[in-house]
Amino acid sequence: MKELTHVDERGVKMVEVGHKREVFRKAVARGRIRLRPETIGLIKSGKTKKGNVLATAQIAGILAVKKTPELIPLCHPIPLTGVDISFELGEDYIEATCEVRAHYKTGVEMEALTGVAVALLTIWDMVKAVEKDESGQYPFTRIEGIRVVEKVKEDHSLQ
Repeated sequence: MKELTHVDERGVKMVEVGHKREVFRKAVARGRIRLRPETIGLIKSGKTKKGNVLATAQIAGILAVKKTPELIPLCHPIPLTGVDISFELGEDYIEATCEVRAHYKTGVEMEALTGVAVALLTIWDMVKAVEKDESGQYPFTRIEGIRVVEKVKEDHSLQ
């Protein structure tokens, strides 16, 4: 059985990574926000009142990736080498994908997950006025399926 690495008999801790080698790390996370088809149309046509929804969500997601250790207490600050956030629009959803890269001693999964989550939350924030029903509720809007879809660890030092 695998053990939890952030907990010991004294409580929580940041895992020691000082002994590990710096290697290439990549993580890709993905998730979706379900929206009314009419809202997707507004986003595609650039007619949302708050501005360019996807560009704003990209910026928010990238910023969130960079701030991950400030948001998740036991994450290491990682010197990132790249972050890409992209979107696929369906009839009633937007799928966000966040790829994070670094050469470091620990992985970047939490950064990729954080980037996707904040990008999707930003989309919700920017379109909430048109997603609400007459009583101010969100019967259709939901964020779902946030997950890591790829993790890469490559040690190029021996090649």
